[in-house]
Amino acid sequence: MKNALIFFGGVSSEHDISLISAKSVIENVPKDKYNVIAVGITKDGEWYKYDGDVSLLPGEKWLEDSSKLTRVMLSPSHKDHGLMVFNGGGFTLLHIDVAFPVLHGKNGEDGTIQGLLQIAGIPFVGCDMLSSACCMDKAVTNALADQAGISQAKWTSFIEFDYRQDPDKYISSAAEKLGFPIFVKPANAGSSVGITKAVDVDTLRNAIEIAFREDRKVVLEEGITGQEVECAVLGNDDPIASICGEIVPCNDFYDFDAKYIDASSELHIPARLPNEKIEEIMREARRVYKAMGCSGLARVDFFVRKSDGKIMFNELNTIPGFTSISMYPKLFEVSGVPYSELIDRLFGYALEKWDV
Repeated sequence: MKNALIFFGGVSSEHDISLISAKSVIENVPKDKYNVIAVGITKDGEWYKYDGDVSLLPGEKWLEDSSKLTRVMLSPSHKDHGLMVFNGGGFTLLHIDVAFPVLHGKNGEDGTIQGLLQIAGIPFVGCDMLSSACCMDKAVTNALADQAGISQAKWTSFIEFDYRQDPDKYISSAAEKLGFPIFVKPANAGSSVGITKAVDVDTLRNAIEIAFREDRKVVLEEGITGQEVECAVLGNDDPIASICGEIVPCNDFYDFDAKYIDASSELHIPARLPNEKIEEIMREARRVYKAMGCSGLARVDFFVRKSDGKIMFNELNTIPGFTSISMYPKLFEVSGVPYSELIDRLFGYALEKWDV
């Protein structure tokens, strides 16, 4: 029996979604193979080992009974290979075999927790520190995609300091280069947080301000008219791709509310596309995954452009949602990999990658 550390929560705008994802993951971990150790990170960055009912995770109910909480931290020593559990004036070491950071967005998907786990010598599910950081930053991701010859929307990026020197210059340059509509995104935020569709100069100016609330760097992208499709990828050096699914958002685009709050968005699995187009998307998803140096898992999102059927890369999520309605587990379930088996495979790939 291996000790599997599941992180949840985090100092992130996606903290609440992480609680729901982690609940689903913990409930589906194969209990005959893994002993789950749940560690919650509060919105203030406090770490607690949680020994209570997993059903209490959503809505921060897990924090209500202090008797179920014990302060912990990862030991940075490779020799310890585990968790420091504080009791009284000292601590005990709890050996960890593998970890799954079910942490979305900043401080969970951006390479920070991955770097900490690498220092501690603990195998973990998902991309390593470098790949996580590159995929989290949309400007870096877009630059790598351009370098790899991956088709995507026209884009531009700038930091807040430069923008404040001459906003009109950046507004006019973006409008000329990209045309309208323009999607404005924080460079480092997940699940469509802070993303706005701008249709003219005034809405563009407002959209940039919204994005700067989330990050000091923004990315502006040309609007693409077409079907939104997603493909789940699993594995290390020779990954496999799921069948792709199609999203018909309830809102103007697939924003945070459409993903997690309003259940009226339509999901079609498989996507409403010819088989040969679906197979092409699956191949392209693997190519993007490898170009970005991914391992373990990622969800790769595309547009199929209406005008010519061209597959256009949109974004990549290295810790995609794992809620009951999330696309990543749903796509693999339809592809023949049930939820519990999927988690077991993810742990296996983590142990394989880190040679344990």
